[in-house]
Amino acid sequence: MKGYVQVYSGDGKGKTTAALGLSLRAAGAKLKVFIAQFVKGMEYSELEAVKRYDDFITLKQYGRDAFIHGEPTKEDFDAAKKGFDELKNAIMSGDYSLVVIDEANIAIYYKLFSVEDLIGLIDKKPGHVEIVITGRKADPKIIERADLVTEMKEIKHYYNNGVKARKGIEN
Repeated sequence: MKGYVQVYSGDGKGKTTAALGLSLRAAGAKLKVFIAQFVKGMEYSELEAVKRYDDFITLKQYGRDAFIHGEPTKEDFDAAKKGFDELKNAIMSGDYSLVVIDEANIAIYYKLFSVEDLIGLIDKKPGHVEIVITGRKADPKIIERADLVTEMKEIKHYYNNGVKARKGIEN
């Protein structure tokens, strides 16, 4: 089976959720999945759900316990470098049929790693490895390289009315 490159971007909700849904589908088909979450180090309910599929899904976070506000810190750069090295090893091992690179677009936007490095890795991947790249602000070079691009567009969100993230729905 040929592996393609998918991108889920845009300002709307649902990019990571879509990638996790695809991961669940892959695990249901007994395919191995590697999920690298950049810029994230927080606890989410989705992490608890993924643990139930640890025979098929490996999820690692490469970020602090908060999103970047302002300029990235040395800690942000160090976490991203470690993550990119582990991501490279996971992809090149050929052990995983699906690799999700969550928030890679934001990591590139903040220059935690370069778009050229990510495209170089994609171009070297084993042929059967499917890659999903998520996050707002997808670089045009990533969009050009992808086989499938989905833009999540926010039309309306209750967050704008003061609703906080709810456990099991947004958190």
